[in-house]
Amino acid sequence: MAEGKMKSLAKDTAIYGLSSIVGRFLNWCLTPLHVYIFTNPIEYGKVSYIYGFTALFMVLLTYGMETGFFRFMNKEDENSTTVYSTSLISLGASSLLFILSCFIFIGPISSWMDYTDHPEHILMMVIVVALDAFMTIPYAYLRYKKRPIRFATVRLAFIFFNILFNVFFLVICPLIHKSYSSLIDWFYVPDYGIGYIFLANMISTVIILIMLVPNMMGFKYNFDKQLLGRILKYSYPLLILGVAGVINQAVAQLTYPYIFDDKDEAFSQLGIYSACLKITLVIAMFTQAFRYAYEPFIFAQNKDKDNTRSYAQAMKYFIIFALLVFLGVTFYMDILKYFVGERYRAGVDIVPIAMMGEIFFGIYFNLSVWYKLTDKTHFGASFSIFGCIITVLINIIFVPIYGYVASAWATFFCNLIIMSISYYFGQKYYPIKYNVKVIGFYAILTLVFYLAGTQLYIENEILRLLYRTVLLIIFTVIIIKRDLPLSQIPVINKYFRK
Repeated sequence: MAEGKMKSLAKDTAIYGLSSIVGRFLNWCLTPLHVYIFTNPIEYGKVSYIYGFTALFMVLLTYGMETGFFRFMNKEDENSTTVYSTSLISLGASSLLFILSCFIFIGPISSWMDYTDHPEHILMMVIVVALDAFMTIPYAYLRYKKRPIRFATVRLAFIFFNILFNVFFLVICPLIHKSYSSLIDWFYVPDYGIGYIFLANMISTVIILIMLVPNMMGFKYNFDKQLLGRILKYSYPLLILGVAGVINQAVAQLTYPYIFDDKDEAFSQLGIYSACLKITLVIAMFTQAFRYAYEPFIFAQNKDKDNTRSYAQAMKYFIIFALLVFLGVTFYMDILKYFVGERYRAGVDIVPIAMMGEIFFGIYFNLSVWYKLTDKTHFGASFSIFGCIITVLINIIFVPIYGYVASAWATFFCNLIIMSISYYFGQKYYPIKYNVKVIGFYAILTLVFYLAGTQLYIENEILRLLYRTVLLIIFTVIIIKRDLPLSQIPVINKYFRK
């Protein structure tokens, strides 16, 4: 039975992964567009600063409702339609209140953020984050209904429109303006710069909201106040967890302007750090794809007796493939460094550190199954708060001395610590027999291959890349021979039968 569940998980992960990886890869490609257009890291640092606050308020405005939604939708004594409509009404009301409040108090907000030149940048992202928070429930409903294709279509549509409007405003409009300025002078301002990044995001988000409207119709809305209270009681620790988690992930964006005496230096450091950090999104893409399939899976399978075996298998394969991706990225850094502009490349050395931090976070997410299924979500909140304190302290103390490198190490140690603590308490309250020996074997093997590939200096770049490619192939073959069940995959299986 466990094998059947893993096949189902693999199938959903593949579909969610296609949309997530392809979509985020396409969105990822906006980074070189932005850094090559805005060659001064200060400008890109301002973009990262605004998006750091967007990430924080995204968590605040969803207040753990997404996970609470899955938890209560899978309870036999709850009406699924009531859960869905109550969640929609709750998030809709809070998002609307947020938009109205920010428009009324935009003056004090922009002054507090020290971003008074273009407060409309903030307002555009206020609309984006409010709509995104509201749309988490329709997206979750698609996942609950196991409609990954519809989910993927809408997700990819957003990426398509976002790229389209970015290219339109940042590339096409400047070309038109040079020769035929009268055609676009009525809406295009040549020196508006990074503002068009925020405008493109806002327009794309509104379009996606319209696309999701059909998934919010065809049923009677019923707001159950008591049900909402139960959901919030379950979810509020996840809000704390989420806030602490996003601070862990976006602490640089949120703190740099306040810990550097020179604002330009702060935004320059932040621009370099944020641009190079985008390279590590390969791991984040994989983690997110896995998460989209895994979270509904763990709640749906909670009633089965062999569920812990499935969770252990999922963890093993997650770590194996995450380490494979890690080696792939680090081995081809000579190529990937061109992903960012020349003035940003000084920061590429942080990529291996930041990637391991992302892997630790992915493992921590998989470990979180124990406190979600036992309704002990306050543990997750405590772990994240502890990690948040570590990250913030390291940044405040060491970033003014060592710059953005300290931020990468802060993420590394924070995620390593909370991962270890979660594993310890998980084995106490909800024991899962993870295959620690196999996981340890691949961790050591990855370290050996990483050192072999990066510490042996080969002057010729082509030969160096060929050597690393051979190492990566050998690592992949070891995975296939030891733990990858290719014999169960149709068509491919005939090539791997003994």
